[in-house]
Amino acid sequence: MGTINDRKRKDGSIGYTAQIRLMREGKTYTESKTFDRRQAAAAWLAKREKELADPGTFEAARVEDPPLADVIRQYVKEDKKGVGRTKAQVLATIAASDLATMPCSAIKSPDYVQFAKSLNVAPQTVGNYMSHLASVVRIARPAWGYPLVEKEFDDALVVANRLGLVSRSQQRDRRPTIAEMDRIMAYYTEMEERERAEIPMREVIVFALFSTRRQEEITLITVEDYDGDRVLVRDMKHPGQKKGNDTWCDLPEPARRIIEKVKPAKGRIFPYNHKSIGASFTRACAFLGIEDLHFHDLRHEGTSRLFEMGLNIPHAAAVTGHRSWASLKRYTHLRHSGDRWEGWAWLDRLAPPATSA
Repeated sequence: MGTINDRKRKDGSIGYTAQIRLMREGKTYTESKTFDRRQAAAAWLAKREKELADPGTFEAARVEDPPLADVIRQYVKEDKKGVGRTKAQVLATIAASDLATMPCSAIKSPDYVQFAKSLNVAPQTVGNYMSHLASVVRIARPAWGYPLVEKEFDDALVVANRLGLVSRSQQRDRRPTIAEMDRIMAYYTEMEERERAEIPMREVIVFALFSTRRQEEITLITVEDYDGDRVLVRDMKHPGQKKGNDTWCDLPEPARRIIEKVKPAKGRIFPYNHKSIGASFTRACAFLGIEDLHFHDLRHEGTSRLFEMGLNIPHAAAVTGHRSWASLKRYTHLRHSGDRWEGWAWLDRLAPPATSA
């Protein structure tokens, strides 16, 4: 016997989810679909129950045409490369949506478009959702034989683009000024003098700026990963490989000076939570009235610095870890010539250069 439940959508409208749950010979089959009107849900329920009563239909439906939510869960379970934290959260949200209650064969282009509309978030975020959903759609049929039709999804993307529902993420070009960095460093110096600093943020910030490393990468570096003029970056961010992407990257001299000052005998050099680092930087900027500056902008600044110093693409990529020109070209809109951080007092204060005997 099927059921119909009212579900309030994000836009305030009411959806009516018709659900069928059958058990035969110890095997359970669940199927559901959401409608705008209760009458339509009831009509579908009656029609589908009659179809499933025909010999062989139940077995075929259970094995070959699962709801999208089951396919998403299978994708996450079987992805040997590992699904990143952000992607896992996005897929979990999709799996809990009305769209995911539908069997694969029933999902058409308008259903994907309606899902995009229902998210009620910025077009850039909708684009991220659709990108992660595409990973599931494009593997479902060739990997498991499920009838998810790629063309229906591709048609939906065309419509979503035309309607402005999706767009690419906006690229940031925010770079800190030397004056801003001086204020931030003075703020953390005062925090340390008052013994209110749990993380050596000055050293972390300077290392991030000159090494171009992301905050999570910084916290994973161990003494064993440090090899003088290079460092092994663990699980470097890469769109096609979330884990196990360990990469040796060149380490500029200012970053080496920081490591030489703070490195322990063994283990992680910066053994702190990367989220705490980002949160501390955000609080400092807010306190100082420095607007729209993120910790990740230090990587942008460090990368732009390399090009302004005259490094070519291969040499800059050897430091940053970028694998393509397309990823690096945004850093070549140069604003200065030479190393504007040369002689920066805070670097010498924290890690004086080695003097020859």
